[in-house]
Amino acid sequence: MSSLDLAVIGNCTISALVDRRAQLVWSCFPRFDGDPVFSALLDSPEGQTDAEQKGIFAIDMVGMVSCEQTYLENTAVLVSRMTDSFGNILETTDFAPRFKHYDRTFRPPMLIRRVYPVKGRPRIRVRLRPHYDWGGCPPNLTRGSNHLRFVGPAYSLRLTTDASVSYVQDERPFVVDRPLSFFFGEDEPLRSETDSTARAFLDSTVDFWRDWVRSLSIPFDWQEAVIRAAITLKLCNYEETGAIVAALTTSVPEAPHTKRNWDYRYCWLRDAYFVIQALNRLGTTKTMEEYLTYITNIVDDMEAIPDQKDMPPLFSITRSPDLEEREATALAGYRGMGPVRVGNAAYTQIQNDAYGSVVLASVHAFLDKRLIRTGNRALFSHLEKLGHRAIEVFDQPDAGPWELRTKAAVHTFPSVMCWAACDRLVKIAEAMGREDRAAFWRENADHMHRVINERAYNPETGTFASSFDGADLDATLLLLAELDFVKPDDPRFIATVEAVGAKLRRGDLLLRYDVEDDFGLMHTAFMICGFWYVDALNVIGRKDEAKELFEHILSLRNSFGLFSEDADYTTGELWGNFPQTYSMVGLINSAVRLSRSWEEAV
Repeated sequence: MSSLDLAVIGNCTISALVDRRAQLVWSCFPRFDGDPVFSALLDSPEGQTDAEQKGIFAIDMVGMVSCEQTYLENTAVLVSRMTDSFGNILETTDFAPRFKHYDRTFRPPMLIRRVYPVKGRPRIRVRLRPHYDWGGCPPNLTRGSNHLRFVGPAYSLRLTTDASVSYVQDERPFVVDRPLSFFFGEDEPLRSETDSTARAFLDSTVDFWRDWVRSLSIPFDWQEAVIRAAITLKLCNYEETGAIVAALTTSVPEAPHTKRNWDYRYCWLRDAYFVIQALNRLGTTKTMEEYLTYITNIVDDMEAIPDQKDMPPLFSITRSPDLEEREATALAGYRGMGPVRVGNAAYTQIQNDAYGSVVLASVHAFLDKRLIRTGNRALFSHLEKLGHRAIEVFDQPDAGPWELRTKAAVHTFPSVMCWAACDRLVKIAEAMGREDRAAFWRENADHMHRVINERAYNPETGTFASSFDGADLDATLLLLAELDFVKPDDPRFIATVEAVGAKLRRGDLLLRYDVEDDFGLMHTAFMICGFWYVDALNVIGRKDEAKELFEHILSLRNSFGLFSEDADYTTGELWGNFPQTYSMVGLINSAVRLSRSWEEAV
């Protein structure tokens, strides 16, 4: 069983990961990129006992012999059904409240755990051990008649419960003979009755998620997989600003003992564009609108800094400039495999695909008639400035889509994304009736297209290459048709797809590339590359093969239907940050493209 066999709960402000023992092992406060007060996921050296654990919220059933877990259908609410050696049965329901309240969305930084005795007299022991400052600072504890306060150096958190506060504080086992509720979050009193509030919040949260799912336009085939992927992508949306994080964790290694440990709790423009593209395929326009608001603020930021020439590839979810990379030494790391990194130095890199990522995401604001907040001349003017920068850098070296830290080259994918920025500016200009600007952008896009064709295509190998005047391959070349740079029936693209499959495929998965990078050779496959290959096979006419491969990749999901970033291509074990939006995007896109239509199936 993979150690990443985790479920995710959340409400678009906060999230948490729950393991197969119904232990809450990861959650940051007061938002996705905050301090992980529950950090046991990254503090699990070999041989550690329960008594030694910190950064955990466990409701342990005494004598538990089994724990069956499932999401309530079409929700982000997790139910764990535990049985002990005497046949007693206990259910724990975990969720973060989210629902409409006074015409607003109620989504506080709060986790609720509700315990219910199903059979007999089950006993539990609560181990609530939040830590501050990345595991380095235990809280000071104060208590009231129905709450515990965990006081940290910068802020405090509170547990409110109708269980015995003394039993919780002392971690003493006790019998559960009635429903009990645990509210954990900001240090504010609960000004209502505990049990009825927990039930009301649960019912309203279930209703919200089911209404949200009901609004999706899903494919006929693989419905459950697509719904779970869509909910997961939504849980990675920091709704207050519209940002979308690449994953909810930091420093889960891409492969064991490689130190490829990175902080993914930020918004990569590239990843977020693909998330928006996938959700838009399912008809979720509100998330797209919120992200466009986030993007337009970034564009305005760039405009306000005269000497800022290059667009950073990632931003914090609040656009805070504090992304400096450092190590949290108090945490041992995932399965003891440190370091644990906070921040991400990739924000200083030059990644030229950022311009295309912004423009491609912004196209919807001008062309999608469903949106209320549409594009205007001011936004178009800002996007044109990004387009001018794309013209300047499309044939210049950068760190590439894989964020190489010590190697620069003129990478094909960023060049194509720069071309795509100019190509889409043509469409925007045409939609605005600006034929003069459309002609300008078409001339430049055509020039860039000619250059990329000349420099990125290798006539000796008969394929496109991962960099100008090169011969190596990488998985982003599978996207050339999707980005409309080439036609799917272009013999050069077909040859490239076949060559990428022959070179990078390992079992049912694909490597990003097979050359040495800053850390040596790749030891695991990148999940979304497998889906890109599925999509490329489908578009060049090999649909049956694509569908079979898609089914094989789906089988690698964990027991909750979730993917991380990477997987061991021999064993299928999941590695990398979790849950990874890129991977869930790949699932949705491939399912939509391969599924039978509703007209065919019904």
